[in-house]
Amino acid sequence: MKLGKLLKNGIINENPVFVQVLGMCPTLGVTTSAENGLGMGLATTAVLICANLVISLLRKLIPSKIRIPAFIVVIATFVTLVGMVLKAYVPALDKKLGLFIPLIVVNCLILARAESFASKNGPLASIIDGLGMGLGFTASLTILGLVRELFGNGTIFGHLLLGSAYKPALIMILPPGAFLALGLLLATINKIADKKAS
Repeated sequence: MKLGKLLKNGIINENPVFVQVLGMCPTLGVTTSAENGLGMGLATTAVLICANLVISLLRKLIPSKIRIPAFIVVIATFVTLVGMVLKAYVPALDKKLGLFIPLIVVNCLILARAESFASKNGPLASIIDGLGMGLGFTASLTILGLVRELFGNGTIFGHLLLGSAYKPALIMILPPGAFLALGLLLATINKIADKKAS
């Protein structure tokens, strides 16, 4: 598979959130704002790229009976490093994302890519796959965060957009708002995909 097509697959054709519906815990939990969605997406992208690379390099050395525990150890190592970087350089974002950063270890998206792609392909293709899936995940979380923040607060990235006369729909920044916004976005994307297919 060509590298450009591989990158496009992660961002559009096999988007982790809007097509595969993977990684719902952070998708619904942290997207109260675009900044949170972007931060979580970039943290996950870093882990995806690094874990895919290492798993691809070690794929022939890891016995099949212990591959899942080995993958989890590799992923946990990079999650710990990303968590330390966030605590050191972006403590405000680290505090907002809270428990969701350590939970990247058990994010089904990362384990799925390790099992289905990195363990079967070379390092360069695995890096591109991690980058594509990570960018797709980041875009999805950021879009969902934008929608929730805009309707829930009238802001985008913390900047007032709709003016002081706007009456925010507070449900959008509460947990039910995550389900509502995600459902509406999925319905819109599926409708667009159906029109393109016909």
